[in-house]
Amino acid sequence: MGKKAPKPKRASKRWIKYKIEGGSLKRSFFCPKCGVGIFLAEHKDRKHCGKCGYMEKK
Repeated sequence: MGKKAPKPKRASKRWIKYKIEGGSLKRSFFCPKCGVGIFLAEHKDRKHCGKCGYMEKK
């Protein structure tokens, strides 16, 4: 039995939560209740904080 071909790896999506503005890195999608350190998970119809339960509908 031969070896399987390796699956191609997907590119990381961690950088979609940041934007470059004026030469500095800005965070986006952060929780307004928890602060800048906690990101909101983005679903197709809402944004949700896993720590405090905050939710925004799109």
